[in-house]
Amino acid sequence: MSLADQIFINMCRDILENGTSTEGEEVRPRWPDGEPAYTIKKFGVVNRYDLSREFPILTLRRTALKSATDEMLWIWQRKSSNVKDLHSHIWDAWADGEGSIGKAYGYQMGVKHQYREGWMDQVDRVIYDLKNNPFSRRIMTNLYVHQDLHAMNLYPCAYSMTFNVTQKKSGGRLTLNAILNQRSQDVLTANNWNVVQYAVLVHMLAQVCDMDAGELVHVIADAHIYDRHIPIVRELIGRTPREAPLFRLNPEVKDFYAFTPQDVSLENYVTGPQVEKIPVAI
Repeated sequence: MSLADQIFINMCRDILENGTSTEGEEVRPRWPDGEPAYTIKKFGVVNRYDLSREFPILTLRRTALKSATDEMLWIWQRKSSNVKDLHSHIWDAWADGEGSIGKAYGYQMGVKHQYREGWMDQVDRVIYDLKNNPFSRRIMTNLYVHQDLHAMNLYPCAYSMTFNVTQKKSGGRLTLNAILNQRSQDVLTANNWNVVQYAVLVHMLAQVCDMDAGELVHVIADAHIYDRHIPIVRELIGRTPREAPLFRLNPEVKDFYAFTPQDVSLENYVTGPQVEKIPVAI
């Protein structure tokens, strides 16, 4: 059984059985028909994925690996906040007439900052430290920039990555671990999508920095299931999980900026049927 499936099932059951309902509260999200989108939520969900054991992609239903990777690279590699640079339409609802989502996500990754070592953006700073000072406890990124929130069409949900490098007592190659911090998450539509994205990111950074991928810890402040998603989630977690597939990353790529979605693949990825027409709250 895929460990990612078991983590997802346990998380959803905990939210449904022990979560708090927001029904009756003044909530921001709305359904397309204008009705308020209420949720059942849990505060402070923490999930751990050992990337050295398996790749954390759901088998209960299919997660589109290449599309998830493309969105991650849109932010971390292309450093774009324009949907015209993205090969899917998941951000279209938040884009303006020019395709921009404002000073969010990729925009923040591309801003250069003055460090003792020179001018770098956040991604280049992470790569520099992983290569030159890997045991630093200061290797992190932050997209939640308060001075620019007014210019973001959506405040960042997954907003911070903290990287931590360990070494086995026996020595040898270093291990790259990371914590993904998320302020809010729509569990049905986005949970495994985000987990897959940042698992791929850890694998990519580990490869270009000559390390092994270790743990990805996912911290969610507000993990919620929307009211109209509850029956879908109940059906989904009642399915039988399969074995985790084998993740492949093109070993020839040694430069983070050379990766493309075609450099990731899965072997023996067998899943349950896709969930169609999930309503999305805006």
